[in-house]
Amino acid sequence: MTSINPRVLSVATAVPPHQVSQETARDFARLMFSETFRDVERLLPVFDNSGIESRYFCVPPEWFGEDHGFPEKNALYVEHATDLSAKAASRALGKAGVDAGDVGAIFFVSTSGISTPSLDARLMFRLGLPENVRRVPIWGLGCAGGAAGLARASEYARAYPEKPVLLVGVELCGLTFLKGDRSKSNLIATSLFADGAAAVVLGGEGVGTGPELQGSYSTTWPGTEDVMGWDVVEGGLKVRFAKSVPVIVHDKMRGNLEAACNSLDLSLKDLQHFVLHPGGPKVLEAYEETLGMSHGSLDLSWEILRNYGNMSSVSVLFVLERFLESYPSGSGEYGTISALGPGFSAEHVLFRC
Repeated sequence: MTSINPRVLSVATAVPPHQVSQETARDFARLMFSETFRDVERLLPVFDNSGIESRYFCVPPEWFGEDHGFPEKNALYVEHATDLSAKAASRALGKAGVDAGDVGAIFFVSTSGISTPSLDARLMFRLGLPENVRRVPIWGLGCAGGAAGLARASEYARAYPEKPVLLVGVELCGLTFLKGDRSKSNLIATSLFADGAAAVVLGGEGVGTGPELQGSYSTTWPGTEDVMGWDVVEGGLKVRFAKSVPVIVHDKMRGNLEAACNSLDLSLKDLQHFVLHPGGPKVLEAYEETLGMSHGSLDLSWEILRNYGNMSSVSVLFVLERFLESYPSGSGEYGTISALGPGFSAEHVLFRC
């Protein structure tokens, strides 16, 4: 039996109601970090150089200036993550013309909160999914989660093509902010991270005209566990990441993407479209340099970073939604959906238009 590559039937996104300009975030950081960093003005240009103009959060700006314990933060995560992911998923199902009762499996990706049962248990009944839908929650992949979730969902859709597959991702990075954390990592996080949700509907059996997902490629490099992640402290999830991420992109990404292409009998030069997670300006610049990209190749990633910030796992799916708006259907051109995350790891999903 010959397997049929699944296709992306739709992508939809949702953001919470509180929009915060980067100027407002910078002024907040000045107040929060001035006692610890006497040279805080020297550090604040990180906000101006972030490439971000505005971001969205599920709580109002004044929330960040108050003390909050982990139980309170996590209760907010469960409430708002369920609501936001339900909006994105409903929109994606509507755009695809898929009835919720026909969905065969739901893959749920998140890293910024904890819930048992996982939030897909709440979400499936909110959406009207069948009670025997197969649930696959994925936690802990951070910024790589959107691409990894798409990879795992596509593998399932390829193996079980009879019913549509739903991928849902949601991150409320703002709720992980620790008022008492005066580290430079927290300052950087305050300049970058935001909240958002995204959903993708995949179809098998040759359904649809969206990108045909050819296959995926995953890598986790040894000795890199401390590059990025959370430390669980009394106040919640404390951000941890190193300055070495752009260096890793420079050193590893070209060869890693070449290996991904070779695994599907393609070459790097076959790729004409790059749907990449906008981790930050230095990461995108490192991609452009190491892959020898022409001007404008990553415009969509830069656009999502500018208007929404870094929403961890779901950012790459925001980029994918924008890509589909001008998607060259039937061109036969190849592309990749790629992201980096804790592990330290890389995820690639190769597609054909």
